[in-house]
Amino acid sequence: MKKLIFTALFSIFSILNLTAQTTDISISKLYQNYINIKDALVTDNSDAASKAANEFIKSASMVDYKVLSEGNLDVLRKDASTIAESRSIETQRESFAKLSANMIAVAKNFKLADSSVFILYCPMQDASWLSAQKEVKNPFYGSAMLTCGSMKSELK
Repeated sequence: MKKLIFTALFSIFSILNLTAQTTDISISKLYQNYINIKDALVTDNSDAASKAANEFIKSASMVDYKVLSEGNLDVLRKDASTIAESRSIETQRESFAKLSANMIAVAKNFKLADSSVFILYCPMQDASWLSAQKEVKNPFYGSAMLTCGSMKSELK
């Protein structure tokens, strides 16, 4: 089911008329706020994840619809809104899996940062996430299974 959802969401992003690896400051800011959500979940901090998700939503509002379509931004905002509104770390982590699948699709079309972006994978959750480092710090399980997972690929 998760793979079906990911495939459906990925196809939404793949129909965009984008030039692969285009740099856009608003997309880079979106990525940085995504990383802040991930870091909060890694440290089991639901309040920080909520605040970071609110910042993510604000940065999504700054992205021009010519860069990323309104529909795609709405999907990202919806995933982040669930994280922002919830105080349950489990609920936040479930929504983070959806947000991550959609951000990975964005990452394949845009250069998100000056340095490499890594796609990491958690076999226990059967979900991937983006990271600025190769080192695994699992946002789906935090301190319970901090280093569970592996690097799947590197986007330069």
